[in-house]
Amino acid sequence: MEIAASDLSRRIAERVRELRGARRFSLDALAGKSGVSRSMISLIERGECSPTAVVLEKLATGLGVTLASLFDAVASQSVSGPIARRAEQPQWQDPASGYLRRNVSPPGVAQPMRIVEVHFPPGGRVAFETGARARPVYQQVWVLEGAIDVTLGVEHHRLREGDCLAMELDRPTMFHNPTRKTTRYAVVIASETPLKQ
Repeated sequence: MEIAASDLSRRIAERVRELRGARRFSLDALAGKSGVSRSMISLIERGECSPTAVVLEKLATGLGVTLASLFDAVASQSVSGPIARRAEQPQWQDPASGYLRRNVSPPGVAQPMRIVEVHFPPGGRVAFETGARARPVYQQVWVLEGAIDVTLGVEHHRLREGDCLAMELDRPTMFHNPTRKTTRYAVVIASETPLKQ
């Protein structure tokens, strides 16, 4: 059975609170590190708003984790094991761009990579403003169906079915589907050492 949207919102709220507490960040400290307002962080932690992918990416960067890890269950509820069954893989839709992401990787396994599947709607666009990180994070985008434009800083890449782009998340990045069909791609995210959960 898939994770309901309300359960996922609660999971994100708990996870952000957990990570902020583990780092001993006040709301003001996380706001300063992430560029997300204190009031918005408070609303997210209470599960009273639907944050966009851009806001969640800023929070993840401020917390020193990947966006994918914000969808994990809190440590006390994490299922550890080498398999993530399809029904247990959290799926989330960005309220701004409409893109749908599913965390494929098992959340309780401490490995330096994560796999995400994305369904990107026709004409959809999302721009992540974050730049260099304290610890390098690498990403590969492999297009399974359709096409996607990826802009890294000033570099522009058009990816078509079967193409794979390797990049470091160290500058503003924009994804845009220039077609009239949904694009589906896999993202593999990795760091030099396993990211702190």
